[in-house]
Amino acid sequence: MPVISIIAVFLVVWWISFVAVLPIGARSQHEAGEIVAGTEPGAPVTPALVRRMLAATALAAILTALLFWGLSNETLYRYWNR
Repeated sequence: MPVISIIAVFLVVWWISFVAVLPIGARSQHEAGEIVAGTEPGAPVTPALVRRMLAATALAAILTALLFWGLSNETLYRYWNR
């Protein structure tokens, strides 16, 4: 499979993983009781985006590897194409 296709699949899986990881452990200003004037009460107190991006990258790498392993596995190929 061409490298460009692998990168494209990884980016799609990464974006889905990032959206899935975003709400994990998020605490809003309303829940913390520290609402800053002029902001949305549902906004997170500390977004920790770098940590979430790293978690999404690890998850996407694992899922992409599993996907390509499944696509190249002869046993699964025979099972899916019977």
